[in-house]
Amino acid sequence: MTISRIATALSLIGAAFILYIGISYLVTPETIATGFGLPEWPKGDAVAFMNLKGVRDTVSGLIILVLLATKQRYALGIVTLVIALIPIGDMLTVLSWGGSTAAAFGIHGLTATLVAATGVLLIRERTVANRQERAEINA
Repeated sequence: MTISRIATALSLIGAAFILYIGISYLVTPETIATGFGLPEWPKGDAVAFMNLKGVRDTVSGLIILVLLATKQRYALGIVTLVIALIPIGDMLTVLSWGGSTAAAFGIHGLTATLVAATGVLLIRERTVANRQERAEINA
């Protein structure tokens, strides 16, 4: 399997996953929120913050799909590296607020690693393609 196919597959899986998470936070936040890793969730009007997370995650997934659909793979690589900061922030938030260390590293840390690896693959595929193009020209 080529770098391009692996990067595409990981991008699509990532988009599907974050869209599922985002939509779940918008539709049924009480069922998904417990897996985030924090020891306590907002109550009353503060529950609206879960909708903010839902919007953020849904838009992140849509950005990935739009960049894939428009064949902006290098831009997707850069954006994916930036998007990897979101789960890092989530991990640090969980750790800072006395949440589950296992969830912080196992969910958010692992997600950040996979998202960043996808970004690196997307950026690297352009470098590999450029090298191959230069080799063909010089041949």
